[in-house]
Amino acid sequence: MTTETLQKDPPQIGAEVTITIDNKNFTVHRGNKTVAELKQLAGISPSYELEEIIDGKLVPLRDDQHVVIKGGERFVSHPRAGASS
Repeated sequence: MTTETLQKDPPQIGAEVTITIDNKNFTVHRGNKTVAELKQLAGISPSYELEEIIDGKLVPLRDDQHVVIKGGERFVSHPRAGASS
């Protein structure tokens, strides 16, 4: 395990916290947000997939899924992979 993996940002306090989507910072109210709301906030096409970076791993998120925002969360978007037939 690298020191980068071990270091965590301290918890953010207050009603508004900062999250990162596609390397851009956004200030949001803490609490439950849908993936669709996060995409709208960042101007991401609904056709794209959003993934959260957790412990250095990408975790796919469904559009109807809720994410608990506490501050410091990081997300990346990308075109969805084609479905197989």
